[in-house]
Amino acid sequence: MIIYNNYDVAMPVFPKRKISNWIKQITAKYDKRVGEVAYIFCSNKKIEELNTQYLSHKSFTDIITFDYTDSSRINGDIFISIETVRNNAKEYKVSYKNELYRVMIHGILHLCGKKDKTAHERNEMERFENEALDNLFAEKTFNQEV
Repeated sequence: MIIYNNYDVAMPVFPKRKISNWIKQITAKYDKRVGEVAYIFCSNKKIEELNTQYLSHKSFTDIITFDYTDSSRINGDIFISIETVRNNAKEYKVSYKNELYRVMIHGILHLCGKKDKTAHERNEMERFENEALDNLFAEKTFNQEV
């Protein structure tokens, strides 16, 4: 089950059922199944609080993923800063939706076991994200809803 929540920001508008199906397709590609995944869309302030409390970092980021995965079933809480997603979309000159979906699948890829600590891992993560986005945007019906 994939659920979408918001905390101290408005809930972003996107086709939740289609995105959930896409997430399940990508998860299956890595021989995983979706268990319980919660997206929590929040502010920079909340991300900073989580970073400080759980990761001992005092900084902003676009996403924090708490991984509770058990074997082949992914489980986790994925906090996404909507403010940072908007800022990154402007900085990278991509649409807000494109950046939002990239960050959303980034969290799923972490739950599937993908890392991004080293330069090599970051390059691989970017490749996995791009493949997933290509898969999403290849669907003609999806593009009509975006």
